[in-house]
Amino acid sequence: MTTATFRFQASDGKEIFTNKWLPENLADIKAIVQISHGMAEHSARYKRFAEALNAVNIGVYANDHRGHGQTAGNIENLGYFADFDGWNRVVEDMKNLTAIIKKNHPGVSVFLFGHSMGSFLSREYIFSSSEEINGVILSGTAGNPGLLGNVGILVSKIESLLHGKKTKSPLLDKLSFGKFNVAFKPNRTTFDWLSRDNAEVDKYIADPYCGTVFTSGFFNDMLKGIKNINRFSNIEKISTSLPIHLIAGAKDPVGDNTKGVVEVLNTFKKAGIEDVSYKFYEDSRHEILNEINRKEVFADLIDWIENHISE
Repeated sequence: MTTATFRFQASDGKEIFTNKWLPENLADIKAIVQISHGMAEHSARYKRFAEALNAVNIGVYANDHRGHGQTAGNIENLGYFADFDGWNRVVEDMKNLTAIIKKNHPGVSVFLFGHSMGSFLSREYIFSSSEEINGVILSGTAGNPGLLGNVGILVSKIESLLHGKKTKSPLLDKLSFGKFNVAFKPNRTTFDWLSRDNAEVDKYIADPYCGTVFTSGFFNDMLKGIKNINRFSNIEKISTSLPIHLIAGAKDPVGDNTKGVVEVLNTFKKAGIEDVSYKFYEDSRHEILNEINRKEVFADLIDWIENHISE
């Protein structure tokens, strides 16, 4: 396994930090997985998953989204996408990384893996760029928040006007995540909902680039993005031949204990997607790649990827 990092420049000049994990022998690479990480985390957290993929000659690229990790530049800059059109800029960054992957590995199948917020971004990505990838895996995704989402958009807009888009929003943080820990009382930490593995939760809490309260501007971008990805007129734009696999913990509050994930699954089927599959992991929580049964999850994902590699 070889590990490297690089930065690429977006159309607006922003430098996007990227991790790359590849098998020792590049000639043996049979597929590439591009990872789109979740909110309030960063790409380096996927190293263990990358090691499992590299072991079977699958390479991995993962950028830090704007306002996250090394792309943010420092702790003070965490939690803010961009001054204008932040959501679409992040999706454009993902598309730019796909182009880099294809240039570096011509003819190799590329799969997009999106977790949580990264799954929302991945769903936006495939509206216009289904043909650029060979399949997509959505981890810990969620359904349409409906009225609550509209309320969040309004609150984030008001907060941005009153205090500025770069101001942290404890209110929106609480509205978004405040109830996630309720099902896991008595709580050991405020992030028990992430995983049953206490060591993984503690690592998340100790990481200065994780768990930050984000800005009102970010919430406005993301909540409008979530509204957009749930419009059926957009879902119908996805190529019906694109394989889509959904995975989630059965006790993941983000996906409403799988109810929201099933909602997304059904909209894909309604749109005529020919190859839609799913697997829910009993008792697992939100970060199934960091769960106590992660080896099972890794093995399942490797099987799915290998079954969808283009000849």
